[in-house]
Amino acid sequence: MSRAHDSIAYAPRGLSRDEAARYVGVGTTKFDELVAARRMPKPKRVDGRTIWDRIALDAAFTDLPEDGGNKIDQLFARRSA
Repeated sequence: MSRAHDSIAYAPRGLSRDEAARYVGVGTTKFDELVAARRMPKPKRVDGRTIWDRIALDAAFTDLPEDGGNKIDQLFARRSA
C-alpha cells in the first residue's frame, strides 16, 4: 500500500496563527487581541514553529460569552415558557 496519498480526511490538531484565527472566525489582529486578553489560548512552540492546539481553541471558543442569542431562539424560548 502506498503512503503517497492519505485518503482519510481529518482536521489538523496544530494550527498556524492565520489558520487559528480563521478557525475561530476572526482576523489575525483580533485573534492576537484575544490571545493577549487570555480569551484564546497561548500557542505551543514546536522547535521553530508556533502552533495553536485546535482542541484548546474549541474550549476557549465555547467559554466566550454569548451575545444574547438570536431572535428565533428568543421566540422559541417565549413559546415554551
